[in-house]
Amino acid sequence: MQETKSETNQVGRFGEYGGQYIPETLMSEIDRLTEAYDHYKDDPDFKAELKDLLINYANRPSLLYHAERMSADLGGAQIYFKREDLNHTGSHKINNVLGQVLLAKRMGKTRIIAETGAGQHGVATATVAALMGMECEIFMGKLDTERQALNVYRMELLGAKVHAISTGTGTLKDAVNAAMQEWTRRMDDTHYVIGSTMGPHPFPTMVRDFQSVISKEIKAQLLKETGKLPDAVVACVGGGSNAIGAFYHFINDPSVKLIGCEAAGKGIHTDKTAATLETGRIGIFHGMKSLFCQDDDGDIAPVYSISAGLDYPGIGPEHAALQASKRVQYVGITDDEAVDAFEYIAQTEGIVAAIESSHAVAYVRKLAPTMRKDQIIVCNLSGRGDKDVAAIARYRGVNIHD
Repeated sequence: MQETKSETNQVGRFGEYGGQYIPETLMSEIDRLTEAYDHYKDDPDFKAELKDLLINYANRPSLLYHAERMSADLGGAQIYFKREDLNHTGSHKINNVLGQVLLAKRMGKTRIIAETGAGQHGVATATVAALMGMECEIFMGKLDTERQALNVYRMELLGAKVHAISTGTGTLKDAVNAAMQEWTRRMDDTHYVIGSTMGPHPFPTMVRDFQSVISKEIKAQLLKETGKLPDAVVACVGGGSNAIGAFYHFINDPSVKLIGCEAAGKGIHTDKTAATLETGRIGIFHGMKSLFCQDDDGDIAPVYSISAGLDYPGIGPEHAALQASKRVQYVGITDDEAVDAFEYIAQTEGIVAAIESSHAVAYVRKLAPTMRKDQIIVCNLSGRGDKDVAAIARYRGVNIHD
């Protein structure tokens, strides 16, 4: 892709990462979007409408739940779950989609497109498009449409057209490619709702800001209940939206350890992994400079995870910068560990969590026993796991219908 912003231009940079690496045809639309976001993010009417939607439509604030049985079973830190799985549509994705679609409507757009991996972002986008009377098309890798068939039907039920993308590996990377190509073809009436903290500026900043409501609530809720900040905040990381949302308001609190859990797949030393921060190298892809899983020739490498939502070969630029500064620790969680955690939280707390979120739960199982009983871990449960039940059953050798 043609580079339209130089390395020395600091627009949308997180250290050396971020920027705008996009074709000239998109530059004017990106400039319009940046100008609109810079205006509306501080506009009292926009903020009031978004707040009303978050409270009265999305069901915020989400619960901060003390997992007493799990805390007792693991015998260490007190564990709290931020219950984004209880949001309308079943994940954190609604926070960002409400903000972006509301912004698009203020810009005069009538059509919304989006990429999706596990389908939760697609469902949230289709939901908000229906709410606001806007046309909606979703791009999803063909492999992901098969392993997340329930969410495909949900999107279609909500009135969206779902495109199954069969190019490449038929996963999230290819869905992003297709959505970006479609946006280039039709910008006048269309806004592309990127679902994670990735892409060209202003998307990484904009998505982070809309998701930062998570950490804002965690801080207020935990201080009210315990009078303390958490000792650690843990979240799964694919592109990075739920994690940056959970981390953001704690970045300047050095006493709070921040831990992102990547999809290690079959192991970070195999070619069946999606652990970008542990295995990736600096590159430029999907409009941003960040870390990406690459082959020996510098091409984007195929990645793998049991989780469609974490099956992405890159990472949002702010996460790359947070790793470089050592403010956030990133760890890999294998499929086996995530599936074990999926079953564990169900049987211990009666919560069926998304397989993405279960990567974070898996690390909490390791971390909690190493900490004192007066210490606190907050784990962000980014989504619910209804969509994953059939896939996990198959993983365990049980054949059930989706």
